[in-house]
Amino acid sequence: MQRPTKEQIQALPIYEGVKFGNIAVVTNQYQAVRVLNKLKQTSCLGFDTESKPCFKKGQSSDGPHLIQLATESKAYLFPTQFHFNVCIVKEILTDPAIKKVGFGLNEDKKLLCRKYGIRLANPEELSSKVMKFAQLKDRVGARVAVAMLLKKRLAKSAQRSNWAKFPLDKHQIKYAANDAHAALILELEIERVKSLGGQL
Repeated sequence: MQRPTKEQIQALPIYEGVKFGNIAVVTNQYQAVRVLNKLKQTSCLGFDTESKPCFKKGQSSDGPHLIQLATESKAYLFPTQFHFNVCIVKEILTDPAIKKVGFGLNEDKKLLCRKYGIRLANPEELSSKVMKFAQLKDRVGARVAVAMLLKKRLAKSAQRSNWAKFPLDKHQIKYAANDAHAALILELEIERVKSLGGQL
């Protein structure tokens, strides 16, 4: 499988991902507990975090400011300014029975551990998994992986926006949800091909 160029990616149709009505921004404790009960029943989730970007040299992130978890049909966004969200998410992220798939998980793990004492259990780093699956020489990010395996273009316009603000803009919500959702769909696609005899 060949790595696509920037021009080839730009020409692809946009990755629509989760419908906006199926994205939940968790902002109260009752909602958080209900979401926890749903997610506890899953075996694999798409996972990502967002942090307010640092623009000054030597500045370190005080994120993550948002944690995202996705199933095949829904995405849940947890602003970390709400303490109950951190407690709920910790239950999921430290559960070894639930696989968390995503890109750049080493940085996510560092930030989560440093700020909240959360130790991520059962993570699956997709940048290396996709590299092996596609028989590439280098690891790939989410945008390239989505282009290669799903033939779609993952929008990245909100990547450097202010994730510490609340409420988030609509385009931030969609972006954050799709980052986690795309990771899960990629994981499922790779496992589907493998089950049909494809090689990893």
